[in-house]
Amino acid sequence: MSRRQLERGAALRGVVTSDGIAPLDADFPPDGSGPDEDCHILHLDMDAFFASVEQLRHPEARGRPVIVGGTGPRSVVSSADYIARRHGVHSAMPMAQAVRLCPDALVYPPDGAAYRQASEAVMDILRSVTPAVQPLSLDEAFLDVSGARRRLGGPVRIAAMIRERVRREQRLTCSVGVAATRFVAKLGSTHCKPDGLLLVPTTTVHGFLDPLPIGALPGVGDKTERTLVRLGLRTVGALARTDPELLRMELGEKAGTRLAALARGEDPSPVVAETPDKSVGAEETFSVDVDDPALVDRELLRLSEKVAHRLRASGQVGRTVSVKLRRADFSTITRAKTLSETTDVGREISAVARALYAASGLRGTPLRLVGVRVEGVAPVELSHRQLALGEEDTGWRDVERVMDRVKARFGPGAIQSAVLAKSDENDV
Repeated sequence: MSRRQLERGAALRGVVTSDGIAPLDADFPPDGSGPDEDCHILHLDMDAFFASVEQLRHPEARGRPVIVGGTGPRSVVSSADYIARRHGVHSAMPMAQAVRLCPDALVYPPDGAAYRQASEAVMDILRSVTPAVQPLSLDEAFLDVSGARRRLGGPVRIAAMIRERVRREQRLTCSVGVAATRFVAKLGSTHCKPDGLLLVPTTTVHGFLDPLPIGALPGVGDKTERTLVRLGLRTVGALARTDPELLRMELGEKAGTRLAALARGEDPSPVVAETPDKSVGAEETFSVDVDDPALVDRELLRLSEKVAHRLRASGQVGRTVSVKLRRADFSTITRAKTLSETTDVGREISAVARALYAASGLRGTPLRLVGVRVEGVAPVELSHRQLALGEEDTGWRDVERVMDRVKARFGPGAIQSAVLAKSDENDV
């Protein structure tokens, strides 16, 4: 099936053969003894996820180009459906440029809560198949279905069942790659988008990989690609035939060894079931550069409260607070401080964040972006926080938990810190 067919929305359901990609017309034997016998890794990737969720929420958007992103002067595209993509729109593109390319598009602001809800529903479907699910983001995940084969059949049957359930239960489409390794499965899902299923049997992995550009390999960024092109290596096949020692000399021991293995289709990394986030953060890009320290301090407080709310919602606490400060020329610095005790309290996080900003040497410097992050995150039940001798409990933890309950019942704008409320009144 050609790329043009894919762009028109035709779904590819195929298997890689020695002659290319053949249609996957018939189901394989239910005992898993077909070409997918050793292909127990699936990579599922939702199609234009944010835009697809918006189309479900807004009936008027069906059949129309849809772009998700902010509308400010510095906003960028978060997601675009396949109609908008045919006009050249893609994620991370400045929104102003996207609207010029596709003036008929409907533009919706991102709704993180709606996307998380849809993502959780899809992940629940995956976990009903196997506990070995490794989410990579809201819209993609790896699965190891080796333990589900006796119950549900071969990997291709399982992949087809998952796609059907996502379509029927969530009214969304996804693409699934099936292979013996994570790396090849991910390439498979990319190759069959949108709304496709592609099996890459072990016997045809080399034929599938060899013609691909070296940029298709994970870990090959612009700098690495320039190095490889300088060596005359432009395809994965050429890379696979190169002496690994040369790659180690040019790219370093670790990167050279890994790229040589990937080019040969070797990827021993297992599917690792979901683990808690190691950090929780939030950041804000100002519509115009801000050089007023009071405004920056207020934004750091707002971001700190958002991070603390996310920590409490996930039952986690953290020990290290860091700030990100980006100047108008895009140069960025980060500063961090590790606390003696873990925390999930916005006031405590904010106090550290503002102190780091004060010590950064950038007070009064125009800033384009600020961010707050808490690292060293662990489940709250593993925390052994206790008051030091003579230290008084400020009560802010209890106050912020009450605020959480109010927001959950009446909405995120129902209650906020007095400092932030006062600033909003002054802005009116």
